[in-house]
Amino acid sequence: MSPVRRLLLAAAGEPIVAALGAAFTPAAASAAPSTVDALVRNAEQGHQALMQGDIERYQSFLQLSDDFTLMAPFGGPPTRSGHYTPEQWAAIGRFFRHGRDSTLELIRAYEADGLVVLVATEHSHVAVGAVPAQPWSLRVTLVFREDGGQWRLVHRHADPLVGAISVEKAGELARAGGRP
Repeated sequence: MSPVRRLLLAAAGEPIVAALGAAFTPAAASAAPSTVDALVRNAEQGHQALMQGDIERYQSFLQLSDDFTLMAPFGGPPTRSGHYTPEQWAAIGRFFRHGRDSTLELIRAYEADGLVVLVATEHSHVAVGAVPAQPWSLRVTLVFREDGGQWRLVHRHADPLVGAISVEKAGELARAGGRP
């Protein structure tokens, strides 16, 4: 990574970390380890199930909140919990096939007053849609909220930008959004 890019990324990150620091603390410092550990375990087992197209098993590990949002790795507008009908879940199950070696690499966990945020990289070898089985890695952010003693997934954001891209490529992707 060039020194200029590193400096720009560091400068952009400091205000974000400072702003979040007031509300969120690293889980190692404040969250009950058993809660974070359980959410990481459920997220990884849910990921493994989803990559095999096993929706019933996925749902046994990760329960979505009524106000869930998904920013999928393929772009497009966010989807909301009402989008997930039984037919849509069945289609999702057919979309992912033959998943193996599926893991979740935790980067950081944050906890604040009934919320836990997991920042991670998901890895798998899986067939997705019309793409034959290949290695897939996604950067993911998972936000969980405690609801009546149960932790529910309220937001998931995923993107395939695990490997660095140039600012020109990022600009090309940003232009595809079609907004000024």
